Order: sequence, then structure tokens, then C-alpha cells
Amino acid sequence: MTVSAVRYLVVPAAEAADAEQAARIGDRTILWCAADHKLGRASRTVPGLLLVTQVGRSFQDDHPDVVPLLDHGRQLVISAADKPRRRNNHHWRAEPLRPGVVVDIPPLGAQRIERTVTDLLDQLSPTAYQADVTWLANLPTRHSLSPSYTQAVDFAAARMVAHGYSTTRMPITVGAGRSANLIGDRPGAGPGRRGLVLITAHLDSVNHAGGSGGSAPGADDNASGSAGVLELGRVLATRRWQHDVRLILFGGEEQGLHGSKQYVAALPAAERARVLAVLNMDMIASKNSSTPTVLLEGAAVSATQISDLTAAAATYTGLKVETSFNPFASDHVPFITAGMPALLTIEGADSANGNIHSASDTLSTLNWPLAAEILRMNAAALAGWLGEVSAVARPRPAGSVVSRGPGLLDVFVAGTDRAMHRKAWDGTTWRDYESLGGVLS
Repeated sequence: MTVSAVRYLVVPAAEAADAEQAARIGDRTILWCAADHKLGRASRTVPGLLLVTQVGRSFQDDHPDVVPLLDHGRQLVISAADKPRRRNNHHWRAEPLRPGVVVDIPPLGAQRIERTVTDLLDQLSPTAYQADVTWLANLPTRHSLSPSYTQAVDFAAARMVAHGYSTTRMPITVGAGRSANLIGDRPGAGPGRRGLVLITAHLDSVNHAGGSGGSAPGADDNASGSAGVLELGRVLATRRWQHDVRLILFGGEEQGLHGSKQYVAALPAAERARVLAVLNMDMIASKNSSTPTVLLEGAAVSATQISDLTAAAATYTGLKVETSFNPFASDHVPFITAGMPALLTIEGADSANGNIHSASDTLSTLNWPLAAEILRMNAAALAGWLGEVSAVARPRPAGSVVSRGPGLLDVFVAGTDRAMHRKAWDGTTWRDYESLGGVLS
């Protein structure tokens, strides 16, 4: 890892001045230049700058004496003087800091609220979701090689089957042991060639200090995401979609993404070509900051999907959204590496959650309203990617009958009062005529 001595300065993003190089990380920007150049009174000189991406506080727990120059939770900037001996492990990665945007806070542009989407979101059940999280977190552990992991797979499979999904169990290896991924499929009903939308999470949990036999309730990491897959699968099963839905719960994530790596490696080229989106959920239920925040993490290949989720958050939730094209350490990464549009939804400021990977990751630490908001955002985006069949098949006549969107019709007529009147079809029912005012000549 080659670095050069630099002078650096951290400023609010809105106040960033010109510099030779700069990287924006959330609401702050770090500026730097050659060590012998000027950058302002408060600037300091270091041997070089490194970007650390971590899961939770994994890097800071491994290196408690390192003081970050900029701390944004999942992302840290540290001095090259504190360069770790190892470049990465399964839970953190260190690399030279490069100019550009590391974490963005995109402007939230709300879209038109669609009645068909709000009807779908209304079917999300906090009670059902919380019950599934509770059942999973009450197991002594979900370590990928434990008998209780198999219990969790059995439980989730029964849920999927009850909602009309056909299930398969894909054997995987985790080190010298054997585990499994659980896959649930529901075919689309649209005409012509169908795409494929995947909703994923890792089912396993871990206790680093206690080893494979230690208590690992994994309530946030990742019963919250696994139950999210089951709840979104339940709600989507109430509609007929253009494209296929596939639910996947991976094993072996905590030991190095074994389940997702092996799944992607075995996925035929024809199936890869059908993938429209991979939505991965990992830790969605711990509120670590005063403002409910979600991080959308992907890559250039998933930029459109990240934009869709950003719009869904602005339209149907009160979430603050951050985005990153620096994917790391969850099951979206193998899909991105293989060129598929995958992304991670994860709670914001996750490094403030010091309970993960321990016996302390319990139900008492969860924030149910945050998880509900993230599920609403995800469900709204999924509705757009999947395309409801009734909306796709409905004709779009012209003239006095106008389609203003999928499944939405307006009929315009002249009333006896010589004003324009409109009757609207919202996808499920006709609304009564309303006067638009004015006088027609």
C-alpha cells in the first residue's frame, strides 16, 4: 500500500474550498495536498491518508489506539502512520484514500404518490415482522454450523411455503463444515420474457468472543434483515407481478460471504442476465443517530436501483438517505463483482452499534419504527422493479380518456355547467366526478 506525505484539513462539506485533492464523506470533506504546500492554519501533516471501511466497530475494536482523522461510522480516514499490518479481514478493509465522493447525501426528490404502492405498503405488518425477528433471535445461536441454524432454515422455509414460494436448500461449505442457503421462488405472471428480482439477507449470526458455541442472538445482525426478507416476500405474494421474485437467506456470511459467493459462482449465465435487481438487507433495526438514517451501498452497476430507492424513501418514508459506491463485507458484494445490479440497505451510523457479533445483540436494542421505514422504502422500490401485471396489461387509450401512469386513467368530460369534469381510475376503483372549474367555449 503506497502512500505519500500530505497536509490535510477536514471541513464541513458545504464549506469545502479548492484543494489539490478532496474526498467528501457525508457532511464533511477532507482536503489534502503535498506536505510542502499550504492548506490553512488548522491543517496537519501525516505520512499519508487511508480509508477504512468497517462492519460495526470492527476496525476500532481491533485497533483501539488509532484515533481517526475523520469518523463517519462505517467509513474512517486514518493516518498512514497507523497503517495496520493486515490490509483487510472479513470485517474491515484499509486502502489509500482517493479523491471523490465516498459517502453522498443525495437530495431527496419526492415523486408522485401512487395509490397502488401505498395499498401495498399498508399490507406490511409490524406484528408479523416483529414475531419473526423475535423467533429467530430467541435461538441460542444461528452459527452456520450449528443445529439451531438448521432450525432457523426450517422456520424460514415454512414461512416461504405458506406464502406460496417453492423452496430449495443449496448446500454450501463453510471452512471444513457444511451449511446451506435457503432459496424461495415465485414466478411472475407477465407475458413475454421475465426478469428476476432477488431479495436477500444472511441468516447466520456469530459471537466473536464466545466462538461457535457462544450465545449469538443476532437480533439486529441479522434477524432484522432475514425477517425483512420474509415480510417483503409475504406482502409481494399478495399481488401478481410481471417478473419473478426470488428470496434468498444465505449461510456463512459471518465467516466470509461463503453462501453468497458460492451462490453467484453456481448461477448460470442465462440467470445472471435476467437479474433486474438484488436487494440485500443487513442490520436494519438499530437507530444509531437522532435522525432515522439508511445507507444505500452499491456500485456503478446498481446506480439506477440506488436512485429508485432514494426516490422511494423520499416519497413514502421520513428516512435520511446516504449512498456509497464503496461496497464491502455483505452479500451484495459477490453479485456486484459478477456485474449484477446489487445493493445493500443498512442502518445509518452502524459503527455506533457496539452490540453486534456478541451476546448483547438482543431484541432490547432494536428500534422497530426504523425497521418499518426501511421496509416501506424497499417495498416501494420492489413494486417498481417487479411491475404489477394488471398495470402492465391495461391499455392506454388516447383522446378524452388519458393514462397518466401505470394503471391510472383520467376521463375528462364537459358538464352541464360548461365546466371540465374528471373521473379517475386509481388502479382499483373509480372515483366520483370532480369539477376542474373553468368555462368551456
